[in-house]
Amino acid sequence: MSYMDEYKKWISELDEADPLYEELIGIEEDKADIEDRFYRDLGFGTAGLRGKTGAGTNRMNRLTVGRATQGIADLIREEGEEACGRGVVIAHDPRHFSREFSKLTACILAANGIRAYIFDDLRPTPQLAYVIRQLGAISGINITASHNPKEYNGYKAYWSDGCQVSADIAEKMTERILAVDMFHGVNAADYDLAVSDGLITVLSHEWDRKYLDEIESLSIHGGEELDLSIPVVYTPLNGAGHIPFTTMLTDLGYTNWHEVEEQSMPDPDFTTVGYPNPEDTKAFALAEKLGKKTGAELLMATDPDADRFAVEIAKPDGDYLPLNGNQTGYILVNYVLEGRKSAGTLPENGAMVKSIVTSSLSTIIAESYGVKMYETLTGFKNICGKIPFLEENGMQYLFGYEESVGYALSANIRDKDGISAGMLLAEAAAYYKNQGKTLLDVLTGIYEKYGYFAEDEPNIVLEGIEGAERIGRMMAVTRAELPADVAGLKVDRVIDYKDGYEDMPPSDVLRFFLEDGSWFAVRPSGTEPKIKFYFYSKADTREAALEKNERIRNEVFNRIGEIE
Repeated sequence: MSYMDEYKKWISELDEADPLYEELIGIEEDKADIEDRFYRDLGFGTAGLRGKTGAGTNRMNRLTVGRATQGIADLIREEGEEACGRGVVIAHDPRHFSREFSKLTACILAANGIRAYIFDDLRPTPQLAYVIRQLGAISGINITASHNPKEYNGYKAYWSDGCQVSADIAEKMTERILAVDMFHGVNAADYDLAVSDGLITVLSHEWDRKYLDEIESLSIHGGEELDLSIPVVYTPLNGAGHIPFTTMLTDLGYTNWHEVEEQSMPDPDFTTVGYPNPEDTKAFALAEKLGKKTGAELLMATDPDADRFAVEIAKPDGDYLPLNGNQTGYILVNYVLEGRKSAGTLPENGAMVKSIVTSSLSTIIAESYGVKMYETLTGFKNICGKIPFLEENGMQYLFGYEESVGYALSANIRDKDGISAGMLLAEAAAYYKNQGKTLLDVLTGIYEKYGYFAEDEPNIVLEGIEGAERIGRMMAVTRAELPADVAGLKVDRVIDYKDGYEDMPPSDVLRFFLEDGSWFAVRPSGTEPKIKFYFYSKADTREAALEKNERIRNEVFNRIGEIE
């Protein structure tokens, strides 16, 4: 069926009083907009659904959400009565329609005889991941678009292990979802009636406390080892982090913390920040202002669903230095290992996990402490999905992370977690301050001890059909014309993950290793209209590493930019 046929079908199926109908009638002369809304179904992959909200098959709306939920319900019913009774945990972020979509999801599950657990308000994504296993639920669904712009929303699916669904489960879900008629094949119960009948359970606030207790139990040092008067600033960027993060700081005894007031409460338009991604240094504008006012040594931010975490640290000149995800990872990996060794709690069978596009420096740090660093494909469905393997093989999980400001400290919270990352980094800052050191001193010391590395993770945004096709051509041409050298350095080895690699499933990633130990990777984003690059270089000084990294990046960008 052509995109125009799909458009006409929606017009014929929707009631004229339906806001989706009115939206579609309003664009009847805009063929480009119609094409973008209907040229494809919003894809359900291992990251679930994610797209702009609005009418259309390529949009997040009650029909696409309903279809996805009915498909998942069909799969759970196939698992049997016991699976239906175990239920599904549902959470949501502060975005437009998130609460409505979460209640709709619960009502569809209830209509299919599947128990649904729902929170009374927004909650961090990692809290959902934690509660799934604690309740013994068969699945979890989170209505969130993470750090995307305000026009977006998403639908993230989890399974009984508390991880985002693996590729094989996602494939089964996709098969059932595609078989659902979104207009006539979805059943939904009345919300209030389903609550009174016990098919929908509103979770009590005790689950907030249990989640924070799990995080606070992960503390490595305490008492007189920490300077809890360290001045810090936190911003939830108008998302879900406000209550849990500030409660955590209070619980642990920090006495000089400040929150960005303008960004403390949920705001689906993210009026104070625009693009609510803590990786973007512009998101720290108000935090920097408050930091200078209060003399803060550390600025911390979480994204709207509080799974991502980023920081800026004070420089001697009074300004702030933004750390990229790798640098924050260096400090956290180093603190976990150094801290647990000094506390006498570093196990002989310790293991950490990072993604294939994350810096190799963390591997060097881990191995210096006798800890094995495992690599996985990107995404915490893979990073935290490694935990069962580690446990089955007698290894103790200590930490997992990837360069896109995602960190997972607890084996019981199987997703990236901005709240526990904030707990650990604040503790590290307080611990080192008690020793007369700043986090900048610590980062400098890591480079001096293990080598000077440079990190850069740029991307190229290419939206719409033409953008997606061009990204495909970029990957195809790069595979067909592998470079023999880059920036005067010989390419020693190339790993193409397209057909899988070692124990990893197939993924659209290319990784290039150069003769001097530098390397870079390229892959399309699985959730956003962009192609992503990762550049890593090592040299005798930080400045030399940065300069080398820039030369490699410029040559790669010049080559790929010529692909139309």
